[in-house]
Amino acid sequence: MKALLLHDKGLWKEMKLEEIDIPKPSAGELLIEVHAVGLNPVDYKTATGGNPNWSYPHILGLDVAGVVSEVGEGVTGWEKGNRVVYHGDLTKKGGYSEYAVTTAHTVSRIPDQVTFEDAAALPTAGYTAYQSLFRKLPMDRIDTLLIHGGAGGVGGFAVQLAKWAGKTVISTASRHNHEYVQSLGADYVIDYREENVKAKVMEITNGRGVDAVIDAVSRQSATDSLEMLAFLGHIVHIAGAPDYTQVKPFTKAISYHEIALGPAHQSGDRKAQEDLGMMGNEMLALVAEGKISSMLKEVITLEQVPEALSRLVERHVKGKIVAKIK
Repeated sequence: MKALLLHDKGLWKEMKLEEIDIPKPSAGELLIEVHAVGLNPVDYKTATGGNPNWSYPHILGLDVAGVVSEVGEGVTGWEKGNRVVYHGDLTKKGGYSEYAVTTAHTVSRIPDQVTFEDAAALPTAGYTAYQSLFRKLPMDRIDTLLIHGGAGGVGGFAVQLAKWAGKTVISTASRHNHEYVQSLGADYVIDYREENVKAKVMEITNGRGVDAVIDAVSRQSATDSLEMLAFLGHIVHIAGAPDYTQVKPFTKAISYHEIALGPAHQSGDRKAQEDLGMMGNEMLALVAEGKISSMLKEVITLEQVPEALSRLVERHVKGKIVAKIK
């Protein structure tokens, strides 16, 4: 099969299509004929530093959509020809290839109304946003959220999901992305470069602050957001924990939530792993019903992945990029 091979850490810009053997599924696994793979910043980040579990040449690509080609021993509920999507285990070989192997209990079934490309745009960013909102936050007690980086992958999905849940959504984005973030459902968009985010948030909430913050930007951004939370507020951090010492104990009773999507694979916790597939099924249903968008903005070839990853490094890509393989 053809695959985009990483020959050593740091060499992701030099990846090229090469021939490699088709993998075989072990017990409990599926062999997937890959049709589309989503691109994510985690690809170039892990490829830059490498991973001790990798052997080279390695294959990147966590967000894989395709068709079941072979069913491993002991697998039930799946058969050859099923359309599926999954979030892969970054310690193992990924989906920038014509075939890939994954655990059967972590995959989701793609509805007929959803394309492979749209499905592949979901897992890493979409499931992270979904976990943030519906696995961590008490959404029945939350009315207003501040979602940083609404033009990005996690932020964009979080804006859509929060609005679908009927919440008031405040987001941050560069001025040129305001219209786009509003189209996703944000009620208010703040230009983090030119405006005082805290002042705007307090103005919008009449001085109370927001019930929850979702931060996928940085540790500093998460720390700055602590001052924008209302009493009993929640902060979900994805790119680094805030400095908890900035809040005096027993004052605002803030709850802190760490998001760790990928480590479910290494956790040994079957329930946590199965939840990856459940979140996928729930999000795919929303896409199929037209309630949220996959945010797919660009479809490329497998050969174009290194160049597209270079653009992701610049952090100015809007929406999702997906490589179409078949």
